[in-house]
This record gives sequence, structure tokens and C-alpha cells, in this order.
Amino acid sequence: MIVLVVNAGSSSLKYQLIDTATSELKAKGLCERIADGGRIVHQIPGKVNYTADRVMNNHEEATKVLVQVLTDPKLGCLDSMTEIEAVGHRVVHGGPYFSSSVPVNDEVLAKLELCRDLAPLHTGPHLMGIRGCLNAMPGVPQVVVFDTAFHQSMPDEAYTYPISRELAEKHNIRRYGFHGTSHRYVSGEMIRLLGRGAQGTKIVTCHLGNGSSIAAVRDGAVIDTSMGFTPLAGVAMGTRCGDIDPAIVPFLMEKENMDIQEINRYLNTVCGLQGLAGASDLRDIEAKINQGDKQADLAMRVLSYGIKKYIGAYAAAMGGLDAIVFTAGVGENQPRIRELATAGLEFLGVKIDRAANYGVTRPVRTTCLSTPDSRVMVCLIPTDEEQVIARDTAEIVSEQRKTYTSA
Repeated sequence: MIVLVVNAGSSSLKYQLIDTATSELKAKGLCERIADGGRIVHQIPGKVNYTADRVMNNHEEATKVLVQVLTDPKLGCLDSMTEIEAVGHRVVHGGPYFSSSVPVNDEVLAKLELCRDLAPLHTGPHLMGIRGCLNAMPGVPQVVVFDTAFHQSMPDEAYTYPISRELAEKHNIRRYGFHGTSHRYVSGEMIRLLGRGAQGTKIVTCHLGNGSSIAAVRDGAVIDTSMGFTPLAGVAMGTRCGDIDPAIVPFLMEKENMDIQEINRYLNTVCGLQGLAGASDLRDIEAKINQGDKQADLAMRVLSYGIKKYIGAYAAAMGGLDAIVFTAGVGENQPRIRELATAGLEFLGVKIDRAANYGVTRPVRTTCLSTPDSRVMVCLIPTDEEQVIARDTAEIVSEQRKTYTSA
């Protein structure tokens, strides 16, 4: 099945065209500066690299532009729109309403509207992208795949916050977790590498990027994860503070005369590595460390220490540990973070092959980073969230067709 995978942002629309029968990436691109001029960056691997200014006043027009490019005889890889059999949408937050991927219908869209308060920066753009595709490709089945869905297997003791039950239920306050499609993909790949099926496996997956989250995956299902009600919780991130004493929030609001919007912006955009080192990109931080910058070195150690604590805590929660996975931009490209985060875990049976860890080359491929005698397998596994979205979409649409045919 040919599936168009869409990830809509406030002024952008990323896409990949995937043949789910072969997992082939047929094309990918980005419509950006939507409502502000418009530009498309489009690629067919090994064949086409195309960038052009194109007018896109909204997400529906952006969808029309990408379809035009995909079907252009000189730029595209499709003869017509009819070859796109389904569209899969990445959605950050499904709230308490969705525990799995679902086909788009009016009820689903109505429930997504209820998620606006839970993810105000993401839900609006997602809805614009979905509606844009529905209008630009009428009749083509659409599916939504949620970042939060994979974490819905957490037990209540893991997702419940110790606040009053009344307010928690009134406002749907609980641990949701994020980056679920990434954790799902790399944990599945790790289970395959372990070679004994999901049952009995105990894996910690570390999705480390500008936003980072860590998950405990036992028997193929999440039992805990570091991000919480929002993506602000967990380890220190590029610009997000991660876990801090909640009393710091009202303290800073009083001392610095901040309102709600200002404190929210502060915690999300000027803290984390940015706040500690004056840079949010680990490459810049590493360069500063090489120049003797002590604050940059502290930032890297704070992040690594946080990752290590989560690995240890999740090993305890699962009653053991079979594997650790590093993935995403930082996890795949920063050997020093991987080294520091696993140093001292020998008591768990973790032994890192330093040459393998520092010898990873680009393009990054799945690599075993542990020694042959390590009781815990440590791997770098490049994430591929779009493949998860495409597979889910194809499965759901295929089931719908079967149901329709049998009826």
C-alpha cells in the first residue's frame, strides 16, 4: 500500500511517501513558511532534490502543492493521486481518549478538539493538517497515529500523580508520555535483535534529541516513561528544564514578577542545556567543552546523569534489564553522552565497547555498542517513526476494506 505520512506543524507540513509492502521510502519533503510565502523542499532518494517557492496560504494549499509535486512527471514518483491509497497523520497528544491508532471520522476530530488544552502548540496544527488532507484528497482514507498511544499500557501507579482525585479527573491530569511511535519502533527492533520474542524482555529505550524521553518496556509494552502530563518532564533537554522541584515555579513567578505565559515560556524555551551552557545543540556544547567551558561540561554531565538515573530506576521497576537502546538525534550521534550515561552501570551487567561506541559512522545504522560478554545488550538503533505510522495506517485501512467487502 502506498501511504502518505504527514506531520503538520504550525507553519509547516513534513511528509514521506512509503510503500508499506517493501518499506521503501519513495519520496519525502517539507512544506514550510505556510501562510508566509511558502516553500517546498522535496526529495526522491538518489534521484531528485527540489526546492522552490510556492504559494501556500494554509495547510490545504500546502497539501495540494505536495500532491502536485509528487505527481509531476519531472519531480514526482506517482502517475496520479489515485496511487496514494491512504494518509497517516502523526498526532502528538491523544489525551485519555485514544490508546491506539484510529481512522479519521467526525467523532475522532471532535475528541481531538478536546486535546487542545493538553497540547496547545501541536493539536491545532495537527487538525489543520488533517482537514487540509481531507479537503485536498477527498475519498482517500485517513488515519491518526498518536505519540501518546504506546504509553497507554502503563499501570495506574505509574501514570497517576499524587494530587487530589477530583482535580485530576476534572482536568485529565495524569502521566501521558510522548515519542511513543519512536519508542515503539526501536523497542520492536531491539526485541528482534534479542531473538526470543517480546515475552520476558526488559528494555530501556532512550529517545534523546532536542526533546528527550526514556521508557521502560517490559514484555513489549511500556510500564513507565519519563515525560509526563506534558513533554516538559524528564531529563534535561535542549531548552526544557525537565524534572525540577515544582515549588520553583511559584518561587520564580514571585521573585521575577512572571505571569503564567512568562513562566511557561521560561521553562520550555530558555532552560535545559540552553540555560546551563548557553547552547541547546550538543554539537555546540561539545565544541565549548573542547575549549574548556566548565558550564558546557556541567550541562553534558547533568544530562548524562539524568539518563543514568532513569535507566537504573527502570531496571528496578522491571526487575532486571536485558537491553538499552539509544536513538534520535542526540542518542544516535553523541557517543560521549552514551558513554557517560552507561558508565558505572557495570553492576547491572552493562559493558560498553568503547571502540564501537566512538566508531559509529554516518549514515548511522543499527550498531551493537556493548561487549560480547555484557549481560545487557546496548544498541544504537536509528528511529523511524514514519514507518510505524505507515504500517498502522495500512493495517487499519486494510481491515476497513475487509469489513466493507464482507458486509
